[in-house]
Amino acid sequence: MSELSHVNKAGDVRMVDVGDKPLSRRRAVARAIVRMAPETAGRLRALPKGDALVTAQVAGIMAAKRTSELIPLCHPLSLSSVEVSLAVGDAGVEIVATVETTAQTGVEMEALTAVSVAGLTVYDMAKAVDKTLAVTDVMLVEKSKEPA
Repeated sequence: MSELSHVNKAGDVRMVDVGDKPLSRRRAVARAIVRMAPETAGRLRALPKGDALVTAQVAGIMAAKRTSELIPLCHPLSLSSVEVSLAVGDAGVEIVATVETTAQTGVEMEALTAVSVAGLTVYDMAKAVDKTLAVTDVMLVEKSKEPA
């Protein structure tokens, strides 16, 4: 098992030095699920365009852009693309975020932050009608790096 990247040999936290790394095209995809009662999912599906799902989509995009302000040791990155999609299923909402940049470090945290905040936004909007809501399965689905 390798060492923790954000802790030095003395055990102090640190921001990872990426100054010597070359620029690479980076991409990360993350996913989360907001589990809910089937009736709640039906109510979300019935909403018109411009509804709670669009609000959650925008919240996820904004969160990806502000990840370094939320996660203390993340590098501030100039993101070239952030896509957040939400799909209402029978008993939940699947959220997928794809984030891209050309940088010296990856965008996994930005993608994970996007799906987390989008999920919390759905939770916030539906909590009054469903006490069983749960934001679950937040995970990195894929990441890639290729020369810039």
